[in-house]
Amino acid sequence: MAVRMLRVGGALLAVLALIALSSALYVVKETEQVIITQFGKPVGEPITEAGLRFKIPLIEKVNRIDKRILEWDGASVEMPTRDKLYISVDSFARWRITDPLEYFRRLRDERSAQSRLEDILGSETRNAIAKHDLIEVIRTTKDRQPTRDDTLEEIAAGIEDIGVLHPIRKGRMLIEQGVEQAAREKLLEFGIELLDLRFKRINYNQSVVEKIYERMISERQQIASRFRSEGEGEAAKILGARERDLNVIESEAYRTVQELRGAADARATEIYAQAYGQSPEAREFYEFLQTMRTYERILGPDTVLVLSSEGELFRFLVSGEQGEPRN
Repeated sequence: MAVRMLRVGGALLAVLALIALSSALYVVKETEQVIITQFGKPVGEPITEAGLRFKIPLIEKVNRIDKRILEWDGASVEMPTRDKLYISVDSFARWRITDPLEYFRRLRDERSAQSRLEDILGSETRNAIAKHDLIEVIRTTKDRQPTRDDTLEEIAAGIEDIGVLHPIRKGRMLIEQGVEQAAREKLLEFGIELLDLRFKRINYNQSVVEKIYERMISERQQIASRFRSEGEGEAAKILGARERDLNVIESEAYRTVQELRGAADARATEIYAQAYGQSPEAREFYEFLQTMRTYERILGPDTVLVLSSEGELFRFLVSGEQGEPRN
């Protein structure tokens, strides 16, 4: 009976020793670093080398801290630029823990670190955006050239700043570097090294989009108006040239007609003179014929004439050789 009790006690002691030994041993992985705490307070230096380690069971606690490069993905936040335009900025960063002891004392875990990164990086981003115009935030290339239609070179000249790109003094890349530098100094106090920061996405606020569309429409309308005014000017020139050419043609035609008529009248007069100048009878017939034509032109159904009986026009209105007037 005593032997059996000794065996049971020995087995129990062996189990307790195994449990104590297992709780005293821990493994540090390649991707992590460890802080040992006693009753919540750090003791000793951080353990950064991988391998099997020992600790005091039930008294010391292992706090594991990631040694890899970690990511921070910020929320999209609206903020104003220096030229009073609201944009939505979505940024991200890469960071790692370089001073695990200070990190553990100030932040304890990654959740608290992410919250502090949100505060610091968000604040620095807002400060940087507020100090620069919109063009500085969304563009980087300083020596960029706008793509323009050659036909609009003269049209757009003098119309505000159509096709003119505002100068970039810093650009998005330098703004990102400025935010990164300012935030890095603050994060070092928490044992964090900021490795990189970038603006992942920059969206226009809806009011900004409407202003951009309005500006684009206004520019196109101004160019269209210039096209129309120049077209109307060219049309007026063409119409003026047409009227001038038409007047010249009509004048030349009228002169030609008058010359032809004058030549025809002269030729007719010459023919009449030759025809009626052959004898006295012919001349008298010519006078009679011309008088009849005159009667035809001046006399109508209601015409009243007061003529002298000795006038040349009256003599053909009488009948007979005695010269008595017709009834």
